[in-house]
Amino acid sequence: MTPNQVTAARIVTAFLAVGLLRWGAHRVAVDLTAIVLTVASIALDGVDGYLARTRGLASALGAKFDILGDRVVENVFFTCFAAAGLISLWVPVVFFARGALTDFLSGLAARTRSGQNLIGKTGWGRRLVASKASRASYATLKCICFCYLGILLSLRDLAAVDSERWIHWTGLTWPLATAHVITLATVVFCIVRAIPVLWEARRLLIARQRVPQGTAVVLSR
Repeated sequence: MTPNQVTAARIVTAFLAVGLLRWGAHRVAVDLTAIVLTVASIALDGVDGYLARTRGLASALGAKFDILGDRVVENVFFTCFAAAGLISLWVPVVFFARGALTDFLSGLAARTRSGQNLIGKTGWGRRLVASKASRASYATLKCICFCYLGILLSLRDLAAVDSERWIHWTGLTWPLATAHVITLATVVFCIVRAIPVLWEARRLLIARQRVPQGTAVVLSR
């Protein structure tokens, strides 16, 4: 498979997982399948990059498509859980706004000619945005968040009650509290990873009209 095919498979897998979680038969086997598909949709994010590097298939289109895949997967899952009432509607809104803003700056950078990269130049910015540790930690946190929320949604639907009644029925308040903590951590990490792009973009906006022609600037995601 090509990297772009893997990215497309990742998007389809995310939609399948969400479909099973929301409109499946709500049997244990079906819900477990949804969780496995959720993990696969996150894991495939590393597969497309690996194929692009090892097979020499990296391209500008592939990089953009990979970022699009990230945006779709994040927003599909968070919108699903927000619609189900497990998390605040503001969570998918924040992810959408953050992605739109950084992608907008990326588009500006792609049209700016310069001999050096204006974005991601500082060491702290590269560590927060582009390092393997940051990418792996972010992917792991999203996987934990999606899987936990998916399991919580499955348990709630299997009980055939809404979230408040389910918590009252079980006598437990920690499941939703834990979900809120994990979701908040994911949101904070998302925002923190955008800070270097937003901070360094000010130099891009200042220099855009005066840099000489050269190599196109590329924004890290």
